[in-house]
Amino acid sequence: MVIDSLSFTPWSALLGGVLIGAAAALLILLNGRIAGISGIIGGLLRPVGGDILWRITFVLGLILAPLVYGVFHAWPETQIDADYGVLIGAGLLVGLGTRYGSGCTSGHGVCGISRLSPRSIAATAIFMAAGFVSVYLIRHVL
Repeated sequence: MVIDSLSFTPWSALLGGVLIGAAAALLILLNGRIAGISGIIGGLLRPVGGDILWRITFVLGLILAPLVYGVFHAWPETQIDADYGVLIGAGLLVGLGTRYGSGCTSGHGVCGISRLSPRSIAATAIFMAAGFVSVYLIRHVL
């Protein structure tokens, strides 16, 4: 494994973390809702009256934020070493996992851990362990 120390950007990472934390805190303080992306998207698929506008606004923010960033900075170079079938399969597995886990890394990892939820702490530990094992198996065993 090679770590590119020239690409390490602690200040932008810190700013990104602060923005994610602030957005999650504001959503729960002002709207009483958890900033779990799978739950927000799931709520758009089964809309409830009076509950759709904030969800659409949140998702639009997720889409527009990188576009605004692109106006001021060059897009980072991206390289994906997988074909579309693998990406689609991985996406479906993640979606299935968020249904079984009753949430995703944003809901459990960011919001749940900050509220000291034992269920979220356990879920996040399992997410991370599954990720570690998957990468190890794919890169070193298979």
